[in-house]
Amino acid sequence: MIKNIVFDMGKVLTAYRADAVACHFIEDEAERKEVCTSVFVSPEWVLLDMGVISEEEALKKIQARLSTAHAREMARLCLEHWHEYNMWPVEEMGELVRQLKKRGFGIYLCSNASLRLLSCYQKVIPAIDCFDGILFSAEEKCMKPQKEIYLRLFERFSLKPKECYFIDDWDLNIEGAKACGMDGYCFADGDIGKLKKVLEGFPNPTGE
Repeated sequence: MIKNIVFDMGKVLTAYRADAVACHFIEDEAERKEVCTSVFVSPEWVLLDMGVISEEEALKKIQARLSTAHAREMARLCLEHWHEYNMWPVEEMGELVRQLKKRGFGIYLCSNASLRLLSCYQKVIPAIDCFDGILFSAEEKCMKPQKEIYLRLFERFSLKPKECYFIDDWDLNIEGAKACGMDGYCFADGDIGKLKKVLEGFPNPTGE
């Protein structure tokens, strides 16, 4: 029986747009694209999510790829402020979380995210008060779909894989979870109605 629902964060519980912060700070379209690519489509971004590089180190490498002093300064602003602009709560998902909590499910989060999120996740994750556990990849120095992060999730919160159901927007992450014994649902289409129907088919853990 499924007793716990494990959510991803970006594009599941929160909406995410990588260029939103660049649109805020940068007027020139070509420069905006250059900076956004250098910051958010970069090996440094992945390394930040893995927790194996500091933001200072990442910024130096990001800026080294940029062609002008202005672009380098814009990259600094984007890296410093991205969490203020790039993601926001999906309120309907918050309502779903509250419904699941009321039905008796344990609610957990497993997300590829940098240490920056530790200081602000309470502001962007809807129904945050309902969560029984939060796990970010940077804390564990591994990330989805590596098996290590799922095993850390189970160990840290004393969860049995077969009693957990994982919701993520990337199929590879669902496959990684399944390889560790946790079934899941790929939320790539963002259709909350379809997801609700799937979850409504699970009996309440309390039997009520």
